[in-house]
Amino acid sequence: MGFGNRLGWRALTGAFALLGALLAFAPGARAAERVMVAAASDLKFALDEIVADFRRAHPDGTIEVVYGSSGKFATQIRQGGPFDLYFSADIAYPRALEADGLALGRTRPYALGRIVLWSRTRDARTLTLQDLADPALGRIAIANPRHAPYGKRAEEALRAAGVWEAVQSRLVQGENIAQTAQFVQTGNAAVGIIALSLALNPALAAQGGYHLIDDALHAPLEQGFILTRRAEGNALAAAFAEFIGSEPARAVLQRYGFVLPAAAQ
Repeated sequence: MGFGNRLGWRALTGAFALLGALLAFAPGARAAERVMVAAASDLKFALDEIVADFRRAHPDGTIEVVYGSSGKFATQIRQGGPFDLYFSADIAYPRALEADGLALGRTRPYALGRIVLWSRTRDARTLTLQDLADPALGRIAIANPRHAPYGKRAEEALRAAGVWEAVQSRLVQGENIAQTAQFVQTGNAAVGIIALSLALNPALAAQGGYHLIDDALHAPLEQGFILTRRAEGNALAAAFAEFIGSEPARAVLQRYGFVLPAAAQ
């Protein structure tokens, strides 16, 4: 190949490279976005439905959700965890991340959670917190109060009911509220204090009833989410954040027992 031909080929190659770079930054070029979501375990069933609804409107995007402890996710995000959105069962965690400059925009409240007594082997509808003081009842499952908001509220309710000292030696602690429910499902605990949103799932509802714990016995389970700094420029993440406030998403949350904040004006 002659020098002139080589020069022409190089020019053409450079033009293609420039065109590729321009297309990469063109509007709509990021149609096949990927979004990673960290979510509190109480959202497992509700958020799965919400994500499925969102995917139908955004078939080219990828939404992946990891469920776990709100407190542990907050720590992971501080350490550079790969999450675009963070849904916490305690709004204090995302607000702290926001205060430290790790969020895009403000923390958005999405629901209030409720706690219930639930059992697979007993009729939990007839149980009260005072009944848990009876050693004959056996082991009691709660989420770990150190990093799981539902565990903190369970401890507060047990203390307010005057039975904390009586039950401490029989407590089985889950790393998150989903594992807590699993302890009761598998017989590792006779009764658990779990999220209403989990007790209303058809699989658990078919196994046992529940008793709603008076919310005056504990601090509110105000829940909120943020877009993290990692989501900057991710159009799909921004669209999903907006979808959480839509009527279809709110209807799903309400069906799983969440108390909704007033709709944004």
